[in-house]
Amino acid sequence: MRTDLSKSDTGVCCFGEYLCAVKTKCMNMTKSFIRRLLLAGVIITAVNANSVNAQENTGFMEEQLNLTQEWDKVFPQSDKVTHSKITFHNRYGVTLAADLYIPKNTDGSKLPAIAVSGPFGAVKEQASGLYAQTLAERGFLTIAFDPSFTGESGGQPRYVASPDINTEDFCAAVDYLSTREDVDPERIGILGICGWGGLAVNAAAIDTRIKATVASTMYDMSRVTANGYFDAADNADARHETRRQLSAQRTEDYRNGTYALAGGVVDPLPEDAPQFEKDYYAYYKTPRGYHGRSLNSNNGWNRTSSLSFLNMPLLTYAGEIQSAVLLVHGENAHSRYFSEDTYKKLQGDNKQLLIVPDAVHTDLYDNLEKIPFDRIEAFYREYLK
Repeated sequence: MRTDLSKSDTGVCCFGEYLCAVKTKCMNMTKSFIRRLLLAGVIITAVNANSVNAQENTGFMEEQLNLTQEWDKVFPQSDKVTHSKITFHNRYGVTLAADLYIPKNTDGSKLPAIAVSGPFGAVKEQASGLYAQTLAERGFLTIAFDPSFTGESGGQPRYVASPDINTEDFCAAVDYLSTREDVDPERIGILGICGWGGLAVNAAAIDTRIKATVASTMYDMSRVTANGYFDAADNADARHETRRQLSAQRTEDYRNGTYALAGGVVDPLPEDAPQFEKDYYAYYKTPRGYHGRSLNSNNGWNRTSSLSFLNMPLLTYAGEIQSAVLLVHGENAHSRYFSEDTYKKLQGDNKQLLIVPDAVHTDLYDNLEKIPFDRIEAFYREYLK
């Protein structure tokens, strides 16, 4: 059946005129309605002013953080770089604190930049700061930042981890670096250590501004949380028991009005502790790496931080990363399988796996004879150009 829009039963000659007539009639009805409301003493505003202001006020006021200005790192300060404290914010409204390292004697051109974080449960005064300062000595503008809810960064509650928010922390660091006048926004990379290695790869999967990613001695925190070390508890019953315990802990935390902490590195160290726990102790609990703001050096994460990692696997889209990725791991590290299995997911000839001979997990925190900075620099030089 054909419908003829050139003429209607209303006598309007065309469809356009019909719409115009309807619009005019509606406007007249609206004006009449408003006049009646005004006569009744009702004050009309076009839209609630408070609602409009709330929607239009898209600016962000960063939290004023109490940042330590003295040098309090676990590594010596370099005279080859300029150091200062900066802040930036993520999409969840958390203000993050970072150490900024800029190489001295630059020619004034825009620099390649790298954002560094980790290990998981550490602070920027530990391994991430060492990496950032060393790479700055080699010509990169770098920042080492404390993740949300930890260290000098803001956010409440304290000492909570999140696969989403912590991935966002890396992307927020890229936001900051991309808008600096002295940074080339097309030459930005990231570097994650330990659990932040997995989060760095996760960030590379979502943020195409990241041109090169290094994951050093990485953990997949969602995998180890859900399956235990070496996947020894990779079954539904074990995960259910973990969920049951964490669910009960939520109730207890709410009742107490505070979040129970899981504890940092085991102290005192049992004689039968596995070697990797002894390695953690040797870094976090001794003058070599201890820091007063470090979670691992002290009372650890919130116990319920594990909940989201149980339910939200990282690295789901690692195989779709098109930018360059370098995975670095120690030959004798207990965590080596995380890098090797992640490497199997990656696609393309710009993906590399480097196994460091005779190195354990924590050697890649601070052992300058083991951390392959020459290879890391070469990788960034190749892909941040």
